[in-house]
Amino acid sequence: MDREFLTDLFADFGPVTLRRMFSGYGISADGTNFALALRAGLYFRADDQTIPQFEAEGCGPFQYQTRSRTVTVNSYWQLPARLFDDSEDLAVWARSALGAAQRAALRKRPRKRTAARNSKAPAKKVAARKAAGKKVAASKATAKQSSARKKRTGKNRSRS
Repeated sequence: MDREFLTDLFADFGPVTLRRMFSGYGISADGTNFALALRAGLYFRADDQTIPQFEAEGCGPFQYQTRSRTVTVNSYWQLPARLFDDSEDLAVWARSALGAAQRAALRKRPRKRTAARNSKAPAKKVAARKAAGKKVAASKATAKQSSARKKRTGKNRSRS
């Protein structure tokens, strides 16, 4: 699927942003990625509310093959082939996929940090490790300089 085809396909839905991703495009609206257009087809974001729609149409989740197994990604489901000819119905499915993507984004919001995580102790440990590393590097540099000085002056040579 090329860029122009995808833009035309989502014309009834509204403006979409297409970004190169894997072997195709990531499709987003309002900054939220809700679809993938890959060599294998077009996949919409799905969740517990929308998966029954896909199942009723006989569609399955996105899958790809690794060397050792088949990986199933249940958050993206293949779009029914009939929707490629019905842009109005495709727009309805796209809005539903955008809703699923927005709900997923809400669930992934960062949690408030606990008091233990905000303590300064880890920062002190990092600073101490950095200082120790600088001391080791400085002593190695001094040792190299000393060795180089001995070679130049010949103090390290044995006399016969």
